[in-house]
Amino acid sequence: MTARADAAAATRERLLAAAWLHFATHPYEDVRLREIAAEAGVTAQTLHASFGSKDQLLTAAYLWWGQQVMAGRDAAPIGRVPEAINNLFDHYEAHGTAVLRMLSQEERVPAIRQMTDAGRAYHREWATRTFGPLLRGLRGDARQRRLTAIVVATDLLVWKLLRHDMQLDRRNAERVMAEMVHPGPVPARP
Repeated sequence: MTARADAAAATRERLLAAAWLHFATHPYEDVRLREIAAEAGVTAQTLHASFGSKDQLLTAAYLWWGQQVMAGRDAAPIGRVPEAINNLFDHYEAHGTAVLRMLSQEERVPAIRQMTDAGRAYHREWATRTFGPLLRGLRGDARQRRLTAIVVATDLLVWKLLRHDMQLDRRNAERVMAEMVHPGPVPARP
């Protein structure tokens, strides 16, 4: 019984990994379930039995990928701006292009919009927790404005602007973001 459960779990893992790779690198309309199934070493019937529709597979793959990313991002040190920004950049450098592709499709694919909305909610919660010490002493509207500024400053699109559009090297891009998060002198990253 354990061998069968292990085999099913391994199949599910292969399907999710293959699905995420396809959704992260191709427009939604170009993703073919039979190609994902073939890459995972199963039939299209097995994929459909496991996940149902393309939207359900996308949701499962996004959640599977997101759990891995969140585990790493959640390791960011609380209140230590340069180190937290470095942690964030590790994830943006590794996965930013895939998330940008998802964002570019969210207006036309409702399943993607659900996932990107969940990503935005997670990012706000992460910024609130990670940079919480910067919010101490602030109340009401002042706290909300400062939190909004931190959420915006650490957004993926700011990373894209700094790294891709302005072509800053990573160290300088991190420093700019850190200065946006923490007005005034920012301690250097060790």
